[in-house]
Amino acid sequence: MLPFYLDIIKIGKMMQSQTHREHWSSQIGFILAAAGSAIGLGTLWKFPYVTGENGGGLFVFIYILCTFFIGIPIFVAELILGRKAQRGAVGIFASLTHNATVWKGVGWLGVASSFLIMSYYSVLAGWGLNYVFMSLNQFYLNRSAQEISGIFDTLAASGDITIFWHFIFTAITIAVVYPGVRQGIEYWSRFMTSSLLIMLVALCAYTITLDGFGQAVDFLFKPDFSNFKPSSALEALGLSFFTLSLGQGIMLTYGSYMSRTEDIPKTSAIIGSMIILISLLAGLMIFPVIFSFGFTPQEGRGLVFKTLPLLFGKLPGALLISTTFFILFVFTALTSSIALVEVVVANFIDLMGWSRRKAVLVTGISCFIFGIPSALSGSNTLFANWPVIYGKTFLATVDDIVSIWLLPIGGLMISIYTGWFLSTAISKEEFSSGTKWKFLWRPWLFFMRWVAPIAIISIMLQKSGLINVDAWVK
Repeated sequence: MLPFYLDIIKIGKMMQSQTHREHWSSQIGFILAAAGSAIGLGTLWKFPYVTGENGGGLFVFIYILCTFFIGIPIFVAELILGRKAQRGAVGIFASLTHNATVWKGVGWLGVASSFLIMSYYSVLAGWGLNYVFMSLNQFYLNRSAQEISGIFDTLAASGDITIFWHFIFTAITIAVVYPGVRQGIEYWSRFMTSSLLIMLVALCAYTITLDGFGQAVDFLFKPDFSNFKPSSALEALGLSFFTLSLGQGIMLTYGSYMSRTEDIPKTSAIIGSMIILISLLAGLMIFPVIFSFGFTPQEGRGLVFKTLPLLFGKLPGALLISTTFFILFVFTALTSSIALVEVVVANFIDLMGWSRRKAVLVTGISCFIFGIPSALSGSNTLFANWPVIYGKTFLATVDDIVSIWLLPIGGLMISIYTGWFLSTAISKEEFSSGTKWKFLWRPWLFFMRWVAPIAIISIMLQKSGLINVDAWVK
């Protein structure tokens, strides 16, 4: 009988948390919070270098199509599930599937993904904080190009400095999440998302004056079929998932704070459009700088930390431009990190009946501790033989596990559940509630049942090396 009573206690705690659940104070507050969580480093860090590696124009066009026709439908599904259940990621599937273990596992997958991402995300963001500090001290003065580019390698190999900034960024994130949804997440998201938009537009306005601006526009918007590979289409789809924060439990959680009157399809389209716009602005900010000084756009992951500081040092007003850029970088990271932490916090509150204070502190401390191996990845201080055994650093290993497996599997299971297992009456009711776009429900359901699963499975097969679509066209 004991397990039965324990289940009753857990259900009681979940009902209590649902009764006292906070909601967004306004639609604009939710849009800025959700857009901020999705913008993150995906737009400022990943979009430019992935676009550079895949040839620009045609890749960007396919990325936009993938975002509208696959990414946004799954985004809508996550909000629908969250609003219907009014609980965290695990509680959503527990309540909608009568505690079915398999589907609850989908919720736990989202929680695990957010936890793992936050553990190394704060390391990357910590490097951004370090570069803000270095920019204020004009670190590029009287240094050669090799020295400026090599500073990042020195930083990555300095475990003590990396852990320090990893701790600072994690502490800032905890401080934002601690007050709650309205006073913490929504309040600071309004400020940070608005600020990063202003800074991004200002930097883009400056790059218009650079010689390489026209070349950057051609690169981003003029399709070049000669450099395009079929695998780039799957890369574009994967990027749309990353930039929309899908499969991480974030939109499931944020959806649970929505009221019944909010328009899910329209809001999702607005947020998706904002993500595309900001990604393009990021490209228009970064690529003109690269082309103006004769660099190539295929600089890879080191673009932000190794290449751009070198170029910033050559620009007039380098102190202001470099500092503003890295503040922007930190803001984009912070709007995502608060969402990642909130996913875990919401589940502790729902399932364990913890206070927000306890849930936030436990989550923050756990993320910091688990992130230490990632912070030490470049120093050989901990797990020195990890790259020898696994072929990559601890940070890169965790990143690949999440991006290649956990996020796609999470997105796949959500699309399958919403398309095939969730009652059509529930999905239609939640889709239609508060919107004038009710006519889109059937097309949306078709995409959830057929297009999204096939696309996600294709990404997983390509990324895992089980198929090679490039070889098919040779």
